Amino acid sequence: MPPSLKLNAVAFVSPQNHPILIRTFNNQDEHAIKYHYIAHTSLDVIEERGEFSIRRIICVQLIFSVAAAGKAFECYLGLLFTMEDVAVYGYITPLKVKIILALALSDAVVKDAEIITIFKALHMAYYSSVSNPFLKLETVGDSSSDQATILAVGSPKWKLFRRRVDDINWAVGNLNSLT
Repeated sequence: MPPSLKLNAVAFVSPQNHPILIRTFNNQDEHAIKYHYIAHTSLDVIEERGEFSIRRIICVQLIFSVAAAGKAFECYLGLLFTMEDVAVYGYITPLKVKIILALALSDAVVKDAEIITIFKALHMAYYSSVSNPFLKLETVGDSSSDQATILAVGSPKWKLFRRRVDDINWAVGNLNSLT
């Protein structure tokens, strides 16, 4: 049986490149800064490749196209880079929220279909949390400010979103034991 994927961290980054949530799944707090660095480095890689604007346009066209609704994988940026013991993958939602996934580097072959499935689950977790009509964002001052929304993600009202991200991590880690 091939080894299961192990998520080390997940980062959600706003369209203005502010971290929304960086969730680490290691018990060691000393690695938290490492994953902040990985998230910011990933943003540099995404911008350097120039894929951000091109893929976003393709993604939006595919999402709103009825004939190509099943081809939302164009939002998937693929492997961004590897660093030490981590492989970093990227995904951009149609609203330019970037999801960055840090997997433990292993000798096993990682299929893009598995990574895309994880990204879709993470995207839906974020979408479900943001589109909850009963969740009032705790905004400070100007309600159009992206920074105010980012600060609200750490509030207790966003506990369900963090729990969904944790559940996805658990499901990914236990995928092979269930089959």
